[in-house]
Amino acid sequence: MAVLWAYPKLRKWDLGLSVNGFLGGLVAITCPCYWVSPFGAVVIGVVAGVVVVLGIEFMEWMRWDDPIGAVAVHMFAGIWGTLSLGLLATGQYGIPTADGFDTSTVVRGLFYGGGLEQFFAQCIGSASAVVCVGGAALLIMYLIKAIPGTWNLRISAEGELEGLDLHDHGTAAYHVEFGQGMTYTSPPNIPHSSEREPVSSVKGDV
Repeated sequence: MAVLWAYPKLRKWDLGLSVNGFLGGLVAITCPCYWVSPFGAVVIGVVAGVVVVLGIEFMEWMRWDDPIGAVAVHMFAGIWGTLSLGLLATGQYGIPTADGFDTSTVVRGLFYGGGLEQFFAQCIGSASAVVCVGGAALLIMYLIKAIPGTWNLRISAEGELEGLDLHDHGTAAYHVEFGQGMTYTSPPNIPHSSEREPVSSVKGDV
């Protein structure tokens, strides 16, 4: 679904999107897999494929670095999967316990006559996860950034252009068999990180 959704814009069958699409489907079904029907699972996967593509486009539009679509797959598709329980839970299944299933309380989504109560509960859960995890991550990154010295979270301008795989690890991650990523040389006119301005274009041989 991710490939089909992106094709009219890209005009190609994108292998990377196919991988991220099925990963998004796997992430999305993780929360509701016990509570939904096979039909609901298919719907969740189909929507997740679209959510992944839209998530990637949103990250690009915001100019937030997400080079392999991890945020689109794990956050956006994950949130969709969490919310989908409040929409597609069939109401057939109770709470799993140590000695069987407690069917005195069942989980029923909006489309199966359950109203919006479960959906709102899923919204609260997703929002809580985003706030807690995002807040903790930002705090940790700001603390690391405050450590005195030349070491920091951000690399030099040369490293940004060269790519982290080569710059930090000494090897290319993609298409080494074609020589891509192995022929980079830093342009001599790029200032050092302490004096650089944001780079909008690259001049010189790269």
